[in-house]
Amino acid sequence: MTTPMPATSFADPAPAQRLERAASALTAHGFTVEILDDAAAARTRIKDLIPEGAGVFTVASETLRLSGIEEDINAGGRYQAIKPRVLAMDRVTGADDIRRLLAGPDVIVGSVAALTETGSLVVASGSGSQLPGYAGGAARAIWIVGAQKVVPDLDTALRRVEDHCLPLESARTREAYGWPSAVNRLLILNAEHQPGRGTVLLLREAIGF
Repeated sequence: MTTPMPATSFADPAPAQRLERAASALTAHGFTVEILDDAAAARTRIKDLIPEGAGVFTVASETLRLSGIEEDINAGGRYQAIKPRVLAMDRVTGADDIRRLLAGPDVIVGSVAALTETGSLVVASGSGSQLPGYAGGAARAIWIVGAQKVVPDLDTALRRVEDHCLPLESARTREAYGWPSAVNRLLILNAEHQPGRGTVLLLREAIGF
């Protein structure tokens, strides 16, 4: 029987053995996994993984923001960055185009709320904008995952979403937009059937929520 994790530990990096277990399980489920030292290593690795000129959608993610990956992709000029394009479009007259751009990019880059040692990725979302791309709409998906997001099982992952991620994300959205966040949609990725489509860059350090 799995021992429940106290909420306070959800911010602590998992030790190497747990990272290895999660990576092995993900690999067995069809994901490509690389364990990297830190966010700086992921920032460098991203440049090798995404071909120049690709249409790339970066989801809202503290991991991407803090690592500098979001800025590299959206302001670096190397890719066809989708987020700046969408932000410049009219939300009413361009609604259909926005929906299509977000749902089927060449590459989607983001993070997850939790990664289980049994090899599942758990994504929580308020708007759901990243979910079509994550689930299969994007030709390739890359997730950068801090070591603090590794949990034993799915029950613990869902508790991490509610007890740890949601309060932090609500604080962020209150400051940015004036309202709290909500777990309106959940996506659980248990396996990847298309070889090479889903890549997880698992970090030895904690970053993001």
